[in-house]
Amino acid sequence: MNMFHYEFMQNAFLASTFIAIASGIVGVFVTARGTSFLAHTLSEIGFAGAAFAVFLGIPPLDGMLMFTILSAVTVGRMSAKASRREASTSAVSSLFVGLGILFLALSSSSSSYAQTILFGSIVGISRGEIMQLVVLAGFVLLTVLISYRYLAFDSFDAVGAKAHKLPTNLISIYFLVILAICVSTGAQIVGSLLVFILLTLPSAGAKYIGKTLPQMLVISVAAALIGVWAGLALGYYTNWPVTFFIAVVECLFYVGALGYRNLTK
Repeated sequence: MNMFHYEFMQNAFLASTFIAIASGIVGVFVTARGTSFLAHTLSEIGFAGAAFAVFLGIPPLDGMLMFTILSAVTVGRMSAKASRREASTSAVSSLFVGLGILFLALSSSSSSYAQTILFGSIVGISRGEIMQLVVLAGFVLLTVLISYRYLAFDSFDAVGAKAHKLPTNLISIYFLVILAICVSTGAQIVGSLLVFILLTLPSAGAKYIGKTLPQMLVISVAAALIGVWAGLALGYYTNWPVTFFIAVVECLFYVGALGYRNLTK
């Protein structure tokens, strides 16, 4: 039977489309700003936030948003210097993974909640939750569109942005907030364990193929969309984890883009 016959698949494709577009666009700036490490750290923080939400009995997404947004600026400040970036990332990641395990152990929920948080469960989300994800992704897209010129300038030419007296600190804080939102929403598809896939691999591959920023944005979004669409379709027909297929598709895209770059150099 056609997979779009089922409402849960319609919901899944709707939410994943918006999330993939937002992640593909934000991911280009993640790569340009060299903050892939922060996307990974925020995914660990999101796991703790979701586990805390389960412990309190509130929606996991609410907990993820609370933890990631509040932590994004703090983590970014801690790891601002390259000399302490790796140590700060490891320390914060370890702490929040431990907190997440503790919250899950203290809650009365079954282990299935842990699997949902870690690996995502887009096909099991209600229509109300789907609309919340769409609104959050739409918010990210709208704000990026409004601030596109300044965000691009600061991301690709930080020295020039400071020379032109742009509010670089404010731009950084804004970027950290939208990154936190992308991590929280993207985790609903691939889970907190692998959410950085959507925020790094499509954009990293796009960097090797695109010659201009608009080209990189289009390629990154296309790769993210193909990944989530293929993942949902293959997951439906094989009954294998959607996350597995998304990871495979995005990895293949990155390897292909890297090979293309090496052949055309």
